[in-house]
Amino acid sequence: MEIEPRPIEVKALDNYKLYLKFQTGEEKIYDMKTWIENYACYKRLKDRNYFKKVKTRGCTIEWENGEDVAPESLYQDSKPVKR
Repeated sequence: MEIEPRPIEVKALDNYKLYLKFQTGEEKIYDMKTWIENYACYKRLKDRNYFKKVKTRGCTIEWENGEDVAPESLYQDSKPVKR
């Protein structure tokens, strides 16, 4: 099993998107909007102030009440930052 690169930085952006920087130096954008709209376990994230409190934790990201995203989804489903 291949282990995905670890996020070393995360910032909440507008429209429920996250900026991620991985240990490889890659910078990507992950869109949480569909997750927040369709899954009850992410309902707290609708509060933009709460959404902004995201932090890196281990091999993924997490919010205060334990909401997180699978590391493979974070990496594979995010889009590279265009420079």
